[in-house]
Amino acid sequence: MKHAGFIAAMVIAAAGVTGTAVLAKGSHATFQELDADGNGEITQAEMEAHRTARFAKADTDGDGKLSLEEATAKGQERAAKRAEKMFERHDANKDGFLDAEELPKPRRAGKFFDRMDKDGSGGISEAEFAEARERMKEHRKKRGHQDQD
Repeated sequence: MKHAGFIAAMVIAAAGVTGTAVLAKGSHATFQELDADGNGEITQAEMEAHRTARFAKADTDGDGKLSLEEATAKGQERAAKRAEKMFERHDANKDGFLDAEELPKPRRAGKFFDRMDKDGSGGISEAEFAEARERMKEHRKKRGHQDQD
């Protein structure tokens, strides 16, 4: 039964993190949206009001808390909007599908590969892969992200 409490705590923590991420990242507000009074400056109060309004919108049952379901629904809504925009941009023949040729090409994949291939052999060894993974972990730590392993 000890594990049940731990699992419950992890679910609650995940919901809190997910909910915060939904509010933090969300749709990127424009300057005009944040400058509620239109005076050409964004105040701390305006930013907090915007954050509060976004929280209230995600809190669909109005209980002042985000449930895992509410946070997930908000995340799914954002993912659906991103997918729709991707199709609008890349579905060249407008058939409602993306084939391999229409898929967006990664902008920095070649540079990323070259950075991992330290010895320039044209392949990434297990050691190079592990080193790159450690560099990424350190980078994420510096930026305040939790480890995803």
